[in-house]
Amino acid sequence: MASKIYPDPAEAAPDADSAETVIRMADVGARVARRKAELGLPELPRNPGTRRTPAKRALLKAIKDAGGSW
Repeated sequence: MASKIYPDPAEAAPDADSAETVIRMADVGARVARRKAELGLPELPRNPGTRRTPAKRALLKAIKDAGGSW
């Protein structure tokens, strides 16, 4: 079964009789962050990107030139 995207949770939530459960990624992220804090897990550093291929460098440059952020 394919995932469904609901544009507005108030309008498009599944029927009460439905067996589907909507999981919002913001809620999952908050639960993961809370659980990591409870466990005392350290904040890991991001990959510095010192070993990127020329193709990856070109892609990231194109994203930056288009106004994006990676």
